[in-house]
Amino acid sequence: MDSAPNSSGSGKPVDDSEFLEMTQQDPAQVKALRQSLEHLASGLGGNALKEMAQEVLSGRMGLREAANVSAYAEQAVEQAAPLAEKWASMSDREREELAAEGERRLDDERRQIDDERRTESENRSGAKSRHDGRGWSLY
Repeated sequence: MDSAPNSSGSGKPVDDSEFLEMTQQDPAQVKALRQSLEHLASGLGGNALKEMAQEVLSGRMGLREAANVSAYAEQAVEQAAPLAEKWASMSDREREELAAEGERRLDDERRQIDDERRTESENRSGAKSRHDGRGWSLY
């Protein structure tokens, strides 16, 4: 078992650090992974994947650990089969276009995350500034 913070079965809701290693430290991919798990937790992929997603999102099981549960893996393969068939039937150009669309979405998400961080940073630094023009200062 890995040393992921929530793989101990603590039941504490999982935070994004659980997914950082798997997503190459990319916050946009972390968000996409979390959204996928939330969709699965709603029952989108069947009962076994619903249970798996709920276990992971609740922190009772790590994602790597869940991938090793045969019932979860079998349903994941079953659910992915039609997508794999569709991918195989696509032309190289269609695949490239689909991949480019995915990258555009991730880039949009990265920009949004950067904008949110920048705004938060400006708000924090602006509130602490002694010379922001909002109050009197002897200096």
